[in-house]
This record gives sequence, structure tokens and C-alpha cells, in this order.
Amino acid sequence: MNFAHFLSMINEKLSAFSKTVGPGILFACTAIGVSHLVQSTRAGADFGLMMVGFVILVNLLKYPFFEYGSRYANSTQTSIIDGYKQLGKPALWLYFLLTILSMFFVTGAVGFVTAGFFENLFGIGFLEEWTIVILFVVCVGILVIGKYNILDSLIKVIAIVLLFSTVAAFLFAIHNGPIDHISGFEPKQLTDISGIFFLLALMGWMPTAVDLSSWNSLWTLERMKQTNYKPHLKETLFEFRLGYLITSVLAVMFVILGTLIFYGSGEELPNNNSDFAQKVVTLYTKTIGDWSYIIIASSAFSVMFGTIIAVFDGYSRTLQRTIELIFTKREDKIRTKFRTFYTIFLIMIASGSFLIISQFENNLKELVDFATALSFVIAPIIAIFNFKLVTGKFLDKKHQPSILLKILSYAGIIFLSGFAIFFLIIKIFS
Repeated sequence: MNFAHFLSMINEKLSAFSKTVGPGILFACTAIGVSHLVQSTRAGADFGLMMVGFVILVNLLKYPFFEYGSRYANSTQTSIIDGYKQLGKPALWLYFLLTILSMFFVTGAVGFVTAGFFENLFGIGFLEEWTIVILFVVCVGILVIGKYNILDSLIKVIAIVLLFSTVAAFLFAIHNGPIDHISGFEPKQLTDISGIFFLLALMGWMPTAVDLSSWNSLWTLERMKQTNYKPHLKETLFEFRLGYLITSVLAVMFVILGTLIFYGSGEELPNNNSDFAQKVVTLYTKTIGDWSYIIIASSAFSVMFGTIIAVFDGYSRTLQRTIELIFTKREDKIRTKFRTFYTIFLIMIASGSFLIISQFENNLKELVDFATALSFVIAPIIAIFNFKLVTGKFLDKKHQPSILLKILSYAGIIFLSGFAIFFLIIKIFS
């Protein structure tokens, strides 16, 4: 092989990757939002480095069920939501009901956190609920005008900024070492009721909710449509795995940052969304320097803004495709008939989420913990659906996961089911 041929192969690989990249990075940015900036930071601040093991474990055990969304889309050229219909109408209806049950709480939690970073960046806390209204209107407007194209471009820029700023803060924090513990410091206990509830909430959105795996398949198909390129299965999986690895590593970094900067200080992370955002930004500036405040504040808001846009898009696409499959029979008329419903769903999700936020007022932690715990209870059902679709008659043998991934899937289903049942028992009898 001569050098020219080698360069040609490299160029071909890069060209293919540039046409494939997008869905995995979009997934990473969606996950990095609340689960990292809020939950992982709280985990380190309240419980210390012991939470690193739980974060690594849950990322590992949830991995197969997210990957299966991308695997199914590439292999069948349909979304995994179409696969739920293959399992039977009851499965599709159950998925639809679970989506309706969770989407307002999930979007509300992400929107509430995003509004806090928006207020912190621009110093406009006096707007209160109007901040959320403005934010939601902007998100809906962007998606109605540009849909996936704008989302794809925006997310890639945000991902790069957040990645470099987080790694920089992490390295500075490691160099500076942990803060000194105050006299008489007593760490929170993970074995009491509040500790158990927080652990379940942390795992519920670590790296994100399992039911969001359907978004991977929808975004994978949309990227193919956008570039007019059908990647090989290995290309799709490589791109997704890269995004998943990034979000998993960053989750660990946020736990360590929370530990090094807050654990043992006796300082509670605020419950107000704007104050919490200010504390998270301080987490960076304490390690990098005060000069970086505006850069970090902008980066943190940018990643949350990217997350809330992705959440709006993901749920709207999910509703659109699910309703198409449930209520129509003629595929040739589906796209034309339901295209405008995407906008209607965006407005519906924004309105419902705003009502949820108004009910929780300024109780950031309660809203986030409720939304994440709800996602954890739903997780085993979606995990089982996804596993059945990629290991049974619905997928060619050559596209099915390896034995190792199947074993990991069984372990993940047992893990998710066990903790979901445990959570319900505690909730009922506590």
C-alpha cells in the first residue's frame, strides 16, 4: 500500500464519519444537561467520591438499551418506535402512555434548570416565570423554522465548548486538591430514605432516561435523510459509542468536581434554579479563576439550551411517529397528514411543562428528583422492549448484538427492574 492510497483511505473514512456524526453527539448533549450539571454535581457535593462507582455502574448497565435504538434504525431503516408496533399494538400503546406520563415532568425539569442558567448569565432573575416563557418560545421558534438542521449544527458547537471547559476545570481541580473539611463535618448517609431516593433519582437520568433511546433511532434516520448517506452499521455504532463514552466520562468528572469543591464544606447547594446555576458556575471559576466566569456561564447555559431544544425535538418527533403508527393505516398519507402536527406537539409540550414548573415553584431539587425517579421506574419496560427487538425475529442475525452485549443486557434488565421495584416498595410503605 503506497502513501497516496493510505491518504485516500483516511480521507474516505473521514468523509463517511462526517456524514454519520450527529445523532451520538446530540445524544451526549441531551444527557449532559440535568444529569451532569445538576445531579452529578449534587452527588459529589453531598456524598463524595463513593458516588463515582454508582455512576460508572449505571452507565455500563444502561448502555445496551440506548445502543439498540441506533442499531435498530440502521438495520431496518425504521425507528425503534416502529419496532414497538411489531411487538404488538399493546406495546405501542404502553410506550405512548409512558411518554405522555413523563414528558411534561422531564421537559419541565430541564426547562427549569435551563432558565436558571439563563437568569444567572444575563442577571434577569426579576423576570421569574417570564424567563421560562421566553425560553420556551425561542426553543419552539428555532425548531419550527430549522428543525433538525439547526439542532444538529448548534449541538456540535455546544459539545466542543462544554467538553474543553469541563476538562479544564477538572484538571485544575485535581491539581488544587480537595477543600478542607469544616470542623465536625458529618457526611450524608446513602442508606437512609433521603439518600436512597437521591441515588434512584441520580440513576434515573444517568446518563439519561432509557425511554429516550427512541430518539437515537429518530435522529439516526433524520441524519441519513439530511446527508443522503446510509452508513454501515459499524459506522453508526462507532458514532453513537463515541458520544456515549464522552457523556459517561464527563459524568464521572462532574461527580469528582462536586466532591473536590463542595464536599465537606458544609455548604448546601441551593434549591432555587438561578442560585443553583450560580453555584455550578462557581464550581468552575474556583478552579480555573474568576476571569473565566463569563465564559463558563455562557458554556453552561449553552449546553442546557442545547439540551432543552433536543428534548423538545425528541418528544415532538416521538409523539408524531407514535400517533402516526397508532391512528393511521396508509403509510403513503402519513407524512403529509401529520407534518404540521410537529409544531402542535411543540406548543403542547411547552404549555404542559410550564404548568408543571409553576406547580413546583422554586423547588428545583424536588422537581428534578421526581422527574428522574419517574424515568427510573419506566426504564425496565423500555429496556425489555428494546432487547426483544434486537435479539428476536425482528432483526437479521448479522445485525444482532454480540453474546457479551446480550449478557450485559440481562444484567441491566435485572438491575433496573430490581431497583424500580425497590423504589415502589419504599414509596408505598414509607
